[in-house]
Amino acid sequence: MFDSLSDRLGGVFDGLRGRGALKEQDVRDAMREVRIALLEADVALPVVRRFIDAVTEKAIGADVLKSVTPGQQVIKIVSDELVEMLGGDASVGLDLDAKPPVVIMMVGLQGSGKTTSTAKLAKFIREKHGKKALMASLDVNRPAAQEQLAVLGQQIDCATLPIVAGQQPVDIARRAVESAKLQAADVLLLDTAGRLHVDEALMAEMKAVSSISAPTEVLLVVDSLTGQDAVNVAKSFTEDVPLTGVILTRMDGDARGGAALSMRHVTGKPIKFAGTGEKLDALEAFHPKRVADRILGMGDVVSLVEKAAATINEQDAEDMAKRMAKGQFDLNDLRTQLQQMNNMGGLGMLAGMMPGMKKAKAALANSGMDDKVLVHMDAIIGSMTPKERANPALLNAKRKKRIAAGAGKEVQDVNRLLKMYQEMSRAMKQIKKMGGLKGLGAMFGGKAMGAGMDAAMPGLGGPGGGMGGRPPGLPGLGGSGGGPRKK
Repeated sequence: MFDSLSDRLGGVFDGLRGRGALKEQDVRDAMREVRIALLEADVALPVVRRFIDAVTEKAIGADVLKSVTPGQQVIKIVSDELVEMLGGDASVGLDLDAKPPVVIMMVGLQGSGKTTSTAKLAKFIREKHGKKALMASLDVNRPAAQEQLAVLGQQIDCATLPIVAGQQPVDIARRAVESAKLQAADVLLLDTAGRLHVDEALMAEMKAVSSISAPTEVLLVVDSLTGQDAVNVAKSFTEDVPLTGVILTRMDGDARGGAALSMRHVTGKPIKFAGTGEKLDALEAFHPKRVADRILGMGDVVSLVEKAAATINEQDAEDMAKRMAKGQFDLNDLRTQLQQMNNMGGLGMLAGMMPGMKKAKAALANSGMDDKVLVHMDAIIGSMTPKERANPALLNAKRKKRIAAGAGKEVQDVNRLLKMYQEMSRAMKQIKKMGGLKGLGAMFGGKAMGAGMDAAMPGLGGPGGGMGGRPPGLPGLGGSGGGPRKK
């Protein structure tokens, strides 16, 4: 969602890096461009003014301008202030240490994604904190709202409060608290009703429910695609309900990012979670430092490795590591890698998280490639026989034609896939010569990162995969680092 802002800031900082020395006017000119970029990203004006004033004051100090690398110093200052704008160095998690059942009250306008976020949060609490949750819908206004939460509860295997027709929100809240105690639930999530806009009736209902349930957490769910409207809604709720945090939904959308950058300053409450997709596991803890790094094009390796750890089967990774150590790699291994990349969010998501891959991500977009290419390649491999996948040397022209027809693709697509496999196979052999995983870790500049990336996407390492002197990209797939080179 921060792509446009990231591109604008990247252009400004490229100009600063390219200069050996900076004058005060250079910094002020750069800050003017940053101000425009933030305003275009729909960041609230008071937030922009505070940010620019803070950065300018620090950046025109003598220590910066006389530094050997003044451009880098200015970027460091912008990074620090961006982290501060988003909420500080540390991420703020849920307070689940209170006497059970810990009540989490979800509030927000209609259509902001409260019900889905409630289910996502219940799943997150069970998987990350190991606690038993009970969900209850207090929304008696929207048709089938209570049934929707019950269906989501079945999907994530989480208990929901039985529906009693005609019962009002305050009575439902009272019954939910009693039920949570009887079921020995650790956490009770209350999905409150929304409105199309903030009104007195909504706020009165929120206060009444709050007095009955005594929530430990009151989380405001806002749609980041609504931009400054989301900030205004947050401000209205802050004045009437004791909020403890914010959940931003649709962070995977193409919004300009102003809501996320303005929320902390306007409400004084931390952004605790970000919804990053429609699936019920698409909820991430909000880390200001990581988000700031993504905005500034520095990547987010920590989140990438965490995503890999959560997505990749440990036994599969171990088996793959053993095969890589022997220099073995067939089309079954390639298929596993493609499926893992797809599960981790696809090509665009991965490129956006890797440092220095901003241009590769742009190249992927410009080449017309999207994440469907992973599905198409999987279909081609799926059209092969087990013997062909284990021994790609068997693939002659007749077999390729049969495979292409079975996958609904062209023979050229099969050839492109095989070219990619050949380059990745060479990379595996190169990794073996370099000393296996340890050698790859050294190549990436760190054991943890090497091992994490190795398990996640070994095809992106080694010569031909973007780390051996060629531009980053998937070999044989076009885009940066793939396909024919221009002479």
